[in-house]
Amino acid sequence: MTTVAVPGISTTAAALRRLYFGRFAFALVWAAVTFPLAKHLNPLTATLLVLYPLFDVAAAIVDVRASRATGSPTLLYVNVAISLLAAVGLGIAATSGVPAVLQVWGAWAVVAGLVQLIVGVTRRRMGGQWPMIISGGLSVLAGGSFIAAASADNPALTNAIGYAIPGAVFFLIAAIRLGRTAKGN
Repeated sequence: MTTVAVPGISTTAAALRRLYFGRFAFALVWAAVTFPLAKHLNPLTATLLVLYPLFDVAAAIVDVRASRATGSPTLLYVNVAISLLAAVGLGIAATSGVPAVLQVWGAWAVVAGLVQLIVGVTRRRMGGQWPMIISGGLSVLAGGSFIAAASADNPALTNAIGYAIPGAVFFLIAAIRLGRTAKGN
């Protein structure tokens, strides 16, 4: 894919590349730590569930700072608000049980996925964004499945936690693909 030479785009791509590598590592470690705890919704599991969207808040803030020169940060601010609401919602939902957690997690995945998809589309000229576009679309679908799973006879958190792994892979692919743009080619 050919990228357009725009002032600041290689700097933004380099910053996003570092951010995406960080998001990849965090998601894998988070899933590895949280997955074995998924059988029981207890204070530790609830804390880990809240931590995931809080990390998304921090990542969106880093993204806003990195992307100032290349576009409007409005959708990134929307992502900050959505993820903050998700963190609070998950904290509250954890007191009600797994179905409530799956509903909040699912709603967050749908809305955050839409935002990620739109941000990826608006950044196409930068290159390396197709994984973010695909990931955003898959997040919308996964979120719907989490909401549906909340009404199952025996709802489980494992699929919601496993959702972090494909997201991590997409961040890794995007980071690798941004390498050429980050070098200014």
